[in-house]
Amino acid sequence: MGSGNTSSSAARKARIEEMRRAEQARERRNRVLVIGASVVAVAALVVGGVFVVNSRSDASDDSAGGKTSEAKNASGHFVTGADGVKTWQGTLSRNHVTKSVDYPMQPPVGGDHHPIWADCNGTVYTKAIKDENAVHSLEHGAVWVTYTDKAAKADVEALAAKVKKTPYTLMSPYENQDAPIVLSAWGHQRTVKSASDPAVDAFLQAYVQGKQTPEPGASCSGGTMQ
Repeated sequence: MGSGNTSSSAARKARIEEMRRAEQARERRNRVLVIGASVVAVAALVVGGVFVVNSRSDASDDSAGGKTSEAKNASGHFVTGADGVKTWQGTLSRNHVTKSVDYPMQPPVGGDHHPIWADCNGTVYTKAIKDENAVHSLEHGAVWVTYTDKAAKADVEALAAKVKKTPYTLMSPYENQDAPIVLSAWGHQRTVKSASDPAVDAFLQAYVQGKQTPEPGASCSGGTMQ
C-alpha cells in the first residue's frame, strides 16, 4: 500500500480518536438529557389517555401480523457500484419515532428511527437489536456489521475482534438478511464473503464517519446498551 494511503488511514484514525475523546466529554451530559426526555415522554403518555388507547391498538395490530409503520420514511432503490457497494437512490427521512418502522431494506440503511441510538463505540451485541436504534447509530456515522447463522464461526469471531477495535462501529446477529455477512452505513450497504474479504476494511475506511454521515461527530456512547 502506498505512503499516501497509509497517511490517509493514519489521519482518519487520528480524527476518529479525537472524536472519541470529545464524545466522552459529552457523554455524561447527553445521558442526562436523554433520561430527562424519556421521563417527559412517559409522563405525557400517562396524562394523555388517548395515547394509551392508541398504544394498545398498535400492540394489537402488531400481534395480528407485522410491524406498525410510523410513516412512509423511505422511498427509492439501491444502485450497485463497481466496487460492490449498494447506494440508496431516493429519500431517507430522519424523524424520531417511538413505533416500529417498516423499512424497505433489511438491514435498514436509513429512515425514521428511535430517539435513542444503539451504543456503537466498537460494540458487539450477541443478540439482535432493534432496527430503529441501529439506524440512529448509522445517522451518527457508524458502520453496522450484521450476520446470520450461516456465517462461519471463525468469521464472526474475526469480525467481532475488528469491531471492538474500531470506534463508530457495532455488530449484531440479523437473521432477516439475504447474505451471511452484511456491512451497512447511512445510505450504503455491502455484502462480503468472509471476514478476510478486503471489502471489509475498504468499507470501514470509507464509511466510518464518512462523507455520508448526516450527523458527523455525534456520540456513539450512552445509547441502548447490550
